[in-house]
Amino acid sequence: MKELTKAEEEVMHILWKLDGAFVKDLVEEFPEPKPAYNTVSTIVRILETKGWVKHEAYGRTHKYIPVMNKESYLKGSLNRMVKNYFGGSFEQLVSFFAGNNNLSTEDLDALMQNIKKDIPKNK
Repeated sequence: MKELTKAEEEVMHILWKLDGAFVKDLVEEFPEPKPAYNTVSTIVRILETKGWVKHEAYGRTHKYIPVMNKESYLKGSLNRMVKNYFGGSFEQLVSFFAGNNNLSTEDLDALMQNIKKDIPKNK
């Protein structure tokens, strides 16, 4: 699937939160100043063309439903980021965040414990 623009990603986050919505519902979820109805409608139609959403027709209106779930999107985005910015190395990614976020050894130990708990789930 094609990557999302910032505006498309914002709409997708709302669609994931609402588990599908009409354009008017999407507009209501935006913070002030809210985008124009036609702007959101155009973004949703672009998302549909890209294969990110599908619609159910209700008379002349459409309810838009995400095709890909948020977790799958997050996984793909993270993998792209690791590939493009860290040479495909998750070790470099963790090292970068540990160094730039001033993680303590206790934080790193807790992180390692969480990783160890999750490893059997992935096998």
